[in-house]
Amino acid sequence: MSTAGKSGACGIMLEEDPEQAYENVLAEIQSFELPIEATLRSVYDDQPNAHKKFMEKLEACIRNHDKEIEKMCNFHHQGFVDAITELLKVRADAEKLKVQVTDTNRRFQDAGKEVIVQTEDIIRCRIQQRNITTVVEKLQLCLPVLEMYSKLKEQMSMKRYYSALKTMEQLENVYFPRVSQYRFCQLMIDTLPKLREDIKEISMSDLKDFLESIRKHSDKIGETAMKQAQQQKSFSVALQKQNNVRFGKNMHVNNDRILEEKNDIVLKHVLEEEAENEEEVLTVQDLVDFSPVYRCLHIYSALGDEETFENYYRKQRKKQARLVLQPQSSVHETVDGYRRYFTQIVGFFVVEDHILHVTQGLVTRAYTDELWNMALSKIIAVLRAHSSYCTDPDLVLELKNLIVVFADTLQGYGFPVNRLFDLLFEIRDQYNETLLKKWAGIFRDIFEEDNYSPIPIGSEEEYKVVISKFPFQDPELEKQSFPKKFPMSQSVPLIYIQVKEFIYASLKFSESLHRSSTEIDDMLRKSTNLLLTRILSSCLLNLIRKPHIGLTELVQIIINTTHLEQACKYLEDFITNITNISQETVHTTRLYGLSTFKDARHAAEGEIYTKLNQKIDEFVQLADYDWTLAESDGRASGYLMDLINFLRSIFQVFTHLPTKANTNDYAAMSGKVAQTACMSACQHLSTSLMQMLLDSELKQISMGAVQQFNLDVIQCELFASSEPVPGFQGDTLQLAFIDLRQLLDLFMVWDWSTYLADYGQPASKYLRVNPHTALTLLEKMKDTSKKNNIFAQFRKNDRDRQKLIETVVKQLRGLVTGMSQHM
Repeated sequence: MSTAGKSGACGIMLEEDPEQAYENVLAEIQSFELPIEATLRSVYDDQPNAHKKFMEKLEACIRNHDKEIEKMCNFHHQGFVDAITELLKVRADAEKLKVQVTDTNRRFQDAGKEVIVQTEDIIRCRIQQRNITTVVEKLQLCLPVLEMYSKLKEQMSMKRYYSALKTMEQLENVYFPRVSQYRFCQLMIDTLPKLREDIKEISMSDLKDFLESIRKHSDKIGETAMKQAQQQKSFSVALQKQNNVRFGKNMHVNNDRILEEKNDIVLKHVLEEEAENEEEVLTVQDLVDFSPVYRCLHIYSALGDEETFENYYRKQRKKQARLVLQPQSSVHETVDGYRRYFTQIVGFFVVEDHILHVTQGLVTRAYTDELWNMALSKIIAVLRAHSSYCTDPDLVLELKNLIVVFADTLQGYGFPVNRLFDLLFEIRDQYNETLLKKWAGIFRDIFEEDNYSPIPIGSEEEYKVVISKFPFQDPELEKQSFPKKFPMSQSVPLIYIQVKEFIYASLKFSESLHRSSTEIDDMLRKSTNLLLTRILSSCLLNLIRKPHIGLTELVQIIINTTHLEQACKYLEDFITNITNISQETVHTTRLYGLSTFKDARHAAEGEIYTKLNQKIDEFVQLADYDWTLAESDGRASGYLMDLINFLRSIFQVFTHLPTKANTNDYAAMSGKVAQTACMSACQHLSTSLMQMLLDSELKQISMGAVQQFNLDVIQCELFASSEPVPGFQGDTLQLAFIDLRQLLDLFMVWDWSTYLADYGQPASKYLRVNPHTALTLLEKMKDTSKKNNIFAQFRKNDRDRQKLIETVVKQLRGLVTGMSQHM
């Protein structure tokens, strides 16, 4: 029951039986139950004077308890006295026992001193043993650490840096944690960062040495790589050439024999080189020790700084690439300069390709492609700039061969080289230009050394030698006995041979360009056309225009060009034999020999006409007429007779032009040239004589001078009528002098009435006489008559003649004035 409950109960009990209630309160207090506040409160709160009554009851209770204590003490007092008595009795015994115990203790202590000493020794030994065991255990724990650290030092001394890094990792991850509480461990831990830095510096130094080494030896690496690529390709190319030649054997025999002999020599040379190079093939690993790169890569990878190494390597290699790609200023002067330039570049990219394939991530395909594209642009720019200085076709050809080997080598390593072959087409045009310049000099030398006379043949051997050089066919000439002559001069077979040599030289550049036979055929024909149309044509035209080339030489040049024109079909067969491309192919380019040599012939013909007229002018300039001559001596002028004799001899030269039955075209050509030259000479002579009469510096002409001039014109007409060149119809050639003839006839017969009466009529006897010409000449004669006027007054005929002249002059002036008004 709770305190409140108890309080309530007590309250009720006090109201019913106060005495019993106080007894109950006392009982509760004596029971020592706490708290008793509620019990005491019930005593004071229930009834008036309850406190007093309670105190009375409490005192009565205390008295009862005192009585009970007294009774109990009285009951136990005798026992207490007995106990004290007993204690007093044993006091003496206790004293004795204490003395005995003390004595025993003393004796026991004395006896235990030695035991204590021995025990302490045992304890000390046990402690030492425990310490030794602990030391052994700790040493066993430390020894592997020390051994590994010693191993690390040894690896460092032996420059096994990657292994040293792995040892450091083991020390840090496995061994050091076991002995981390020891000071020496901390000292070791403190040395590891410095060791790592030392390893990085040493490996980087090795890498720098490696980079410097490969920079110096790049040309050797590239030379070996290019040599291997060239050896792999040369044999198959030589075989292909030989097969191509043998396939086209049914073409021109001589051409095929020469080409086949050349290719057999090439094949033999290649086989000899293959035999000499059967030694062990060196690779890039044989030439370069890549271990510094591998070590440095592994070291930086182990240090977790691989990106730094990759960036440094790529940066340094890019710098080296720029140095390699920068050529020397004299690279274009010799082929060795180009070879050194190419071998260094090949060596650089061979190393990069090797690094790409044997390392993971140091260089990537994207990085090498970027580097190659940058290098390719620089290479092309360099080649374009420096190749333009090359004027020697042999140097350009060697440069082309180097570029091909360079491209094939790098293509074998997976680098795209199409732009290089595109560049070769640009260089091919330059090569053709250098060839054209070279052959221009060759042609000039041949023309300078030619004697421009038919080739004399004294024996069968000499005849075969010429035939082997030039495809000449003439059954009539073959039937003739020795000695005999070829119609062309010695320059013709030499020119033909040099054209073939030019084709060979052009073919050399077209080889190994990875082009089809059709494209090569087209290139050969186009370059040959350039040789014919630009160089040979120009050389011929320059030759024709040279002052020392006379009419005889010009005639021989016409003959030569005709034979060269016919030989063009053999040149086409020669090209077909090389390329195996039929001439019937739709897109096959034809040689322009027909137009080239035709233009040269026309130029030679025109030069013949020009030189012939110049020669006529030279003779005419020798004329020394006495324009005041009273009467002619009846003989033609000496200069004119010399001129006519010269013309006769010149026109006889045209008989050297071919006129055989199988050369009808030549015969027609020679007849046409001779006729045109003869007509041109007569017309020019007629014009020169007319200009001599009408010269403004000539102020007077006597009748005797006119008679002398008439005699000269008669000689010209006789020359024209003598048919100096066959083929003229009727009096065609004499018509060249018709203007002079009619003018002189008019003055010789003094038929002015007929001239004036029939002027302007189609059937006029003097239709070719111009009034202005007649007036000019008549005025010159009038002036002469005036000077002789003092004698004319004594001769009636002379007076009448003078009056007639004056009358005619007036009428002619009227005609001239009328003509000018109608114009």
